[in-house]
Amino acid sequence: MLFGKHISPAIFILPVPLLFRTTCYYYRKAYYRAFFGDPSACAVNERRLSKNYTGERVFPLILQNIHRYAFYLAAIVMVVLWWDALLTLTQIKSGARVPGLTVGSIVFLLNVIFLSLYTFSCHSYRHLAGGCVNCFSRTAQTKARHGIWQRITHLNENHMKWAWFSLFSVALTDFYVRLVSTGAIPDVRFF
Repeated sequence: MLFGKHISPAIFILPVPLLFRTTCYYYRKAYYRAFFGDPSACAVNERRLSKNYTGERVFPLILQNIHRYAFYLAAIVMVVLWWDALLTLTQIKSGARVPGLTVGSIVFLLNVIFLSLYTFSCHSYRHLAGGCVNCFSRTAQTKARHGIWQRITHLNENHMKWAWFSLFSVALTDFYVRLVSTGAIPDVRFF
């Protein structure tokens, strides 16, 4: 065993959501305000740490621009999480998979739904769907992209909410899995 019995192999996947969340525009606003006091608020004059502020064009803030690549990695992780959530809807009985719904299935499904809403309400996904187009009304293809872009924009309006819901759902899902795996509580089966 590579890590021993106390370290989870999930450690390999942890950098992806960590990178995605730390470079997220919503979280950037939150931690820039918390740690640097800037930007303070909309109606307050800007207070810069330096008069030579260059935005996110120089190191270390230029690293924030890797968010769209973190999005691509997060989308791959979402496919795996959806697969895992769908697998919870079946149970192994006598060597065969049979349909079954448990509290754990519901917990996993809610978690992956909130994570999907957070991931796919991201501005990077919005840019992927509608970026680099000067006019949406020219062709059927650009009109279709415009429709997708509008739906993502609607999700993006609640990005902060999805960020918080998904953060808490991950914590609660991990806590639930820990309780079931240690035998502290049973995973109640509905059918």
